[in-house]
Amino acid sequence: MENILATSVFYEVAALLVLGAAVGLVALLLRQPLIVGLIAAGILAGPAALGIARSDEYITLLSELGIAVLLFLVGLKLDLSLVRNLGRVALATGLGQVAFTAIIGYALCILLGLGALESVYVAVALTFSSTIIIVKLLSDKREIDSLHGRIALGFLIVQDIFVVLAMVVVSAMAAGAGEASAMAGLARVLAGGVGMLVAVGLIIRFVAGPLTARLARAPELLAGFAIGWAALLAAVGDYVGLGKELGGLLAGVALASTPYREAIAARLSSLRDFLLLFFFIALGSRLDLASMGEQVGAALALSAFVLIGNPLIVVAIMGYMGYRRRTGLLAGLTVAQISEFSLIFMAMGVALGHVAEPALGLVTLVGLVTIALSTYMITHSHKLAAWLDAPLRVFEREHPWREALEAGDASVAAEKADVVLFGLGRFGCNIALHLRARGLTVLGVDFDPEAVRQWHEQGFAALYGDASDPELIAALPLEGARWAVSAIPARTGGVTHEDHRLALIDALRAQHFAGGIAVTAHAEKEAAALRQRGAALVLLPFRDAADRAAELLAAPPAG
Repeated sequence: MENILATSVFYEVAALLVLGAAVGLVALLLRQPLIVGLIAAGILAGPAALGIARSDEYITLLSELGIAVLLFLVGLKLDLSLVRNLGRVALATGLGQVAFTAIIGYALCILLGLGALESVYVAVALTFSSTIIIVKLLSDKREIDSLHGRIALGFLIVQDIFVVLAMVVVSAMAAGAGEASAMAGLARVLAGGVGMLVAVGLIIRFVAGPLTARLARAPELLAGFAIGWAALLAAVGDYVGLGKELGGLLAGVALASTPYREAIAARLSSLRDFLLLFFFIALGSRLDLASMGEQVGAALALSAFVLIGNPLIVVAIMGYMGYRRRTGLLAGLTVAQISEFSLIFMAMGVALGHVAEPALGLVTLVGLVTIALSTYMITHSHKLAAWLDAPLRVFEREHPWREALEAGDASVAAEKADVVLFGLGRFGCNIALHLRARGLTVLGVDFDPEAVRQWHEQGFAALYGDASDPELIAALPLEGARWAVSAIPARTGGVTHEDHRLALIDALRAQHFAGGIAVTAHAEKEAAALRQRGAALVLLPFRDAADRAAELLAAPPAG
């Protein structure tokens, strides 16, 4: 086998791709993010295991291109308006978590015997959380538009900005290392950075929109242009001293204001995953498994700190700002892992000679542990919130008021209603309008504060809350209500097995709700299980819509 791989780089790359796909499949079966499989594949491909990765030059080249594309996609989605709209909570939780993790993490690293500079690098690396993983998990759970989902995205963007600043500092140190004066190197980096920012600003203002509109006529050309643009600015960033990483990120920012950014991101996401395989292979080929084995204790200690400390500091900050402990925990669990940027940041430190390879191995172990465990924590976040409800009470104010403020004045929702409707999307809104036309009163409940606010503006009573939150169900005016209706879309696939419909049925039964319970389903097989659980009525929107359409089409056309 070794002789065959040595005869051609193509054979080597083919073996690496097969290994990556196989390990990725195992990660999928274990319900883990792709990054866990990529890291494992990289370690297996390295000399300490299978020894497949031999062509360092080609692997490094693909690795650097992968990092440029990754940061390009991050820049493409860097929506600073989200931070501005969420205001204080995004900044407070983002900056508070970064400061807490960096300071306490540095102290832990010193206690574990790391040097001062290594401790700084590791502590900073622990502050980064994976936006990619969190967005994927929240999307699978349909919680991107929930209050805790919006807050999480807000402080993740704050973290991304901190990543940029950290990389600027490291790049400036790299430039200064080769100059007679570190200040001269820093000045050169700053001048190059200002020049790139000015150029990107002009491109955003005058070029990006018209150019991408023309390129979008040929989607393949749009994707090819995006890759070339990311590589070009990565090269320019490297030349002026900012580094390939920041150059790639600025390339994404330059196109972030165009209406085609989602199309570009969708086309390049698979390429990103393909190229990142080579980053983790390059990373794994440098790791010494023997030295990593000696760091298991330190890695477990730092992992416990990230898994427990990061969520708690978010709960504490949000509790102080007037949010309920449940909302704080659901948002805080999203920072219970470190990011792929943590490994990139440490790799930069190794390349500069600031930290040794064992420190990179330590952070890699922490990444494997925290990413794997936090995936399950986020997947089962509502169960964790129920289990930890009493212990977290200390972080909640006596009268948490912030969520009612986010969703508008909720005082009108205290009145009893004929129907309590969970889910104020298009289906739920239409149900409510028809019920009101028939003289019934409706109380709406949704975990999207914007939907609740719009519901108030239409004259409906509404409350902000999560249908799977037993505390919310207990506080609702259920006495006298004829129906409790869930119009929340049923989840199809994804990483989570939690079913909000079952949680809602159980919570309503626990409150001895005397009315009927109606829920939505996509298939008759689901409907049978829901009826057995206690649903009096199961709505099948697609089937019902098809029945109505067939009824209209069967009638003679008017006129």
